[in-house]
Amino acid sequence: MVEEALKHEIHLETSYAYDIEIIKKLYEKKKINKDIHIICNGFKQKQYTRRIANLLNSGFQNVIPVLDNKDELKEYAKSVRVPFKLGIRVAAEEEPNFPFYTSRLGIRAKDILEFYVDRIEGYESKFQLKMLHIFLNKGIKDDIYYWSELNKIINLYCQLKKICPELDSINIGGGFPIKHSLGFDYDYQFMINEIVGNIKSACKKAKVPMPNIFTEFGSYTVGESMAHIYSVIGEKVQNDRENWYMIDSSFITTLPDTWGIGEKFLMLPINKWDKEYQRVVLGGITCDSHDYYDSEEHINEVFLPKVDNGEPLYVGFFHTGAYQDQISGYGGIKHCLIPSPKHVIVGYDKNGKLVDWLYAREQTAQSMLKILGYVK
Repeated sequence: MVEEALKHEIHLETSYAYDIEIIKKLYEKKKINKDIHIICNGFKQKQYTRRIANLLNSGFQNVIPVLDNKDELKEYAKSVRVPFKLGIRVAAEEEPNFPFYTSRLGIRAKDILEFYVDRIEGYESKFQLKMLHIFLNKGIKDDIYYWSELNKIINLYCQLKKICPELDSINIGGGFPIKHSLGFDYDYQFMINEIVGNIKSACKKAKVPMPNIFTEFGSYTVGESMAHIYSVIGEKVQNDRENWYMIDSSFITTLPDTWGIGEKFLMLPINKWDKEYQRVVLGGITCDSHDYYDSEEHINEVFLPKVDNGEPLYVGFFHTGAYQDQISGYGGIKHCLIPSPKHVIVGYDKNGKLVDWLYAREQTAQSMLKILGYVK
């Protein structure tokens, strides 16, 4: 996916130390050159800052480490031997329904001007502030909260620009949604126009140049690249109102977002569309009581065809390409030791023919025992 995206003149963003190793491999394969912009986000441990410093020292001149805290700058001051560019992440105010007021990531907005004057302004020969970054967990939505937080960083950019001429970029993070239900409706063009219009209007009023605008649409870029398909292996009627379809896997292990953050996905039956439908709850086969899926995003219920003794019912969850294997990674130890599923890649060859191939077999018991240290 990264190599395909790179064909369309994108730049790259990292969030952890291991991402830098991918950057190196892409450079070795001549998929990128040293002029590419690389935005380094996240709370950074020493192994991460060391790798960023190595990139800068080796000639990647557009690497921009985005400071998550004030002490991070000390690491680069000690280890980077060439002039380099900096960004600062602005700590956003969280939504009212959060148990805390301010994001744990970034530097408080009221501290940034003072931090720039005290720690950056006098060192232009060593490092320059080029970017302000903000990220809102709820994504880009047309509501008061989003516009309020966006305008805060725009106003801060206008203030800083007047004393920091090198500052020329705003990173608004990601947050474009993808289709997770048949009732999905989102006006992307309207939101793009409004964001750019707000930035232009504020800059014109403050009499400062328009910044470059960076975005990092992770889920929007890769979310539609994957689907999860399960078969219904049993039906259980537990009371007068609840009908359970048991699937041949686990939502906790293979669709952890449904369990961890209550995410909903575009769900459709693969077959039996001509059968009578009924309201059901989908259940996974782990022993955990939270291993279930019971509502669609737009109707708060799940309706699926009735099962019979013939062909099994198959159920597809679509647009699952973002984050789904992040809890333990492929081959890692999953909840109740449910194995990693086989991975099938489907696509088109050079002649336009639909092809598929088995990318990785389902994890075996022997493999799991080896990971756990029971066998060598």
